[in-house]
Amino acid sequence: MFQTLRARVALILLAVAASSFFLYRNYMRGGPDGKPAGQMVTLGLDLQGGSHYALELDQTGQKLTAAQRDDAIERALTVVRMRVDEMGVAEPLVQKSGKDRIIVELAGLKEGNSAKEVLQKTAFLEFQIVRPLTELQPALPRIDQAIARAFPASARGAGAAAPANPVGGILQTAPKADSAGRDSAGDSTAVAANTTTPAGTAAAGVNAAPLSSKIGPGPDGSLAIRKADEAEVARWLAHPEVQRLLPRGSELLWSIPETEANPEYRTFWFVENRPIMTGEYLEDAQAQSDQFGRPVVAFELSRAAGRRFEKATGEHINEQMAIVLDNRVYTAPSIRSQIGSRGQIEMGTSKLEDASELALVLRAGALPAPLKVVEERSVGPSLGRDSIQNGKTAGLIGVMIVIGLMLLFYKFSGLLAVAALSVYVLFVLGSLAALDAVLTFPGIAGLILSIGMAVDANVLVYERIREELDAGRNVKAAVSEGFRHALSAIVDSNLTTLITAAILYYVGTGPVRGFAVTLALGIIASMFTAIFVTRTLFLAYLQRRPAAQSLSI
Repeated sequence: MFQTLRARVALILLAVAASSFFLYRNYMRGGPDGKPAGQMVTLGLDLQGGSHYALELDQTGQKLTAAQRDDAIERALTVVRMRVDEMGVAEPLVQKSGKDRIIVELAGLKEGNSAKEVLQKTAFLEFQIVRPLTELQPALPRIDQAIARAFPASARGAGAAAPANPVGGILQTAPKADSAGRDSAGDSTAVAANTTTPAGTAAAGVNAAPLSSKIGPGPDGSLAIRKADEAEVARWLAHPEVQRLLPRGSELLWSIPETEANPEYRTFWFVENRPIMTGEYLEDAQAQSDQFGRPVVAFELSRAAGRRFEKATGEHINEQMAIVLDNRVYTAPSIRSQIGSRGQIEMGTSKLEDASELALVLRAGALPAPLKVVEERSVGPSLGRDSIQNGKTAGLIGVMIVIGLMLLFYKFSGLLAVAALSVYVLFVLGSLAALDAVLTFPGIAGLILSIGMAVDANVLVYERIREELDAGRNVKAAVSEGFRHALSAIVDSNLTTLITAAILYYVGTGPVRGFAVTLALGIIASMFTAIFVTRTLFLAYLQRRPAAQSLSI
């Protein structure tokens, strides 16, 4: 497929463009203040500073069995991950350590005290009825006017900032279905029917419906906005005047980000603000399969709570019930019949793993013991700056030595290897950016090590080419045979290192994993550049000099 020089060059240019795109995307990605983060590769805790926490269950006044403790830790792990995701920290580390401890590392987080409070807060599970969107529709014009008054800068612009293909009303268009048959907030996001300019805002360039123009129908009865508008819309919805204008007894709750069907959109729900049940009455929840083999989540309530739950669900048959953890909607199944002390949530076409995750979320809302911080460390950004500077210095010295040796020993052919080496560095950094991998100080060490290993394959090829030239072959045949015969040695040597990197990643944690990831990406990139890029450069050189009788090597 890539036998011709044009095809080989096209593939290399495509890889270079992809790497450059991911690096640029990360560089322009918005930070906490909305400005570009200015980081092409996400830096770890040791490079940009941040907070480190160790959490344990607070068993004061109670004694949990080993099985109860293990289950409680798994539930707590689910809650902590959800809370950390809501903080907006780039590439956080949340993992179990030992049998009864959770490690949380938040790179770049400055507000350590607020993070500590969030992590220790007891999980709160609620069951809330989803209200019809028709009850929200009449309040939208007044809410738009309140937003325009409270946030005049947000209301200004060239007309309404409506999504593509507006269709006249948020309640007049059904959600689109994606390729898997699930509902999603597609590109035909609708706008509110109200297009009348509110009093006091009738001016050129003023958006008369700042909120209505951004929302549309989401999956399963929710409302959707584009993810880019999340921060702005969240500020609007949190304003006291907007909260006052919501229909009596209602509230708007965001979904948990990980449950979004379409990552380009964020959804929120219009629900009753009084729950029909809280997690304190939940005794158990387990993932099972029904008689048709479909996944379900069977849950059990206390006897007294079951009677209240049966009465409440009986009044809302064929309506949706939102399962809310820490004021975030996880899912909103429909109520098909009265539910007493025992009930089940049908998962439709979802997998059993999804049912297990939902069961874990339900149990997480009834933790038998709160979490406490038993260890807290702060890493200052000065350590990161020193580490980065030392890494740059070491990398520059290492690269200069490698370049000097390649030019000294292999002359013009060494120059081709140096050109391939620059492409190799771009590929490694682009791969880290594409995977959103965290670069730690050990990762920098892995990158520097892999730079040295990148020319190892070139050395094998060049020595083989020298042998072929000494045997009397012409330049073109010597280059072809050199690459062909050196291939097996290159693959064998790099494969053994890849296996080692995989073992380090599997058994290691934190910085060790960062080293393993960078090393593995470096090995793969070095094989590609040595075998493919360097050979392409040789082919281009020989195509321009088909009658070459010697090679500077």
